[in-house]
Amino acid sequence: MPLRLPFPRLPNHPPSSPPAEAPWHAGLRAARANLVPGLLVQAFMIGTVLAYFYAPSTREIFDTLAGWKSRWGYAYSSVTAIIAGALVPELLRIFVFQKGRATRRNLGNFLFAAAFWGYSGIQVDFFYRMQAVWFGSGAEVATVLKKVLVDQLVYCPVLAAPMSVILYDWRAAGFRLASLPGFFTREFYVRSILPTLFANWGVWIPIVAALYALPSLLQIPLFSLALSLWVILFTWMSEQRTSATTATA
Repeated sequence: MPLRLPFPRLPNHPPSSPPAEAPWHAGLRAARANLVPGLLVQAFMIGTVLAYFYAPSTREIFDTLAGWKSRWGYAYSSVTAIIAGALVPELLRIFVFQKGRATRRNLGNFLFAAAFWGYSGIQVDFFYRMQAVWFGSGAEVATVLKKVLVDQLVYCPVLAAPMSVILYDWRAAGFRLASLPGFFTREFYVRSILPTLFANWGVWIPIVAALYALPSLLQIPLFSLALSLWVILFTWMSEQRTSATTATA
């Protein structure tokens, strides 16, 4: 399972600049900065899984979500990912931090994030389906463990994290073609992508384990819910840190 963003981002550096610190140190620093929202989302998702198995009164809600996913398939995954990863954070930014004053920058942010997350939702859905084919759709400990390991140690390092970091950094560089080669180097992976992975693992491994314990049709809907909560909390903390830095300066 896959993309969890916004990944905790570290300050951008030009692709050719030397690393400022060891990647695991940078990753741990980012993980500590996002400890509180990470724990909140983890607690919520674990509670959701417990409710599914031990609170029969909640089954109607879960059945409704599973029905929507079954009916709409990849379209459901794409739309819910856009809402969670693009619409929610931009609305939060406008109404909370910009006092309701939207700007052209908000539109640009939304369009980029909507394209990114619309595709990512489909990619995540496909990956879930392949995991079910490879390992089955049961909730046994061995099955969940295999899925978590493939998710976190193969899918994220090879595809999900590089795609996210490169695209967001390329956007920050103005989508200049000349900057692209610098993103596909060992140095860039170690400096920018590896710290992102360390921070990502600290937040998302427990969430992924909880999601893989659920039936396949519920994994995408509740992944979108977890993503929404994470984005809200992450955006809030990021904007607060930015405001504090600006005030100090």
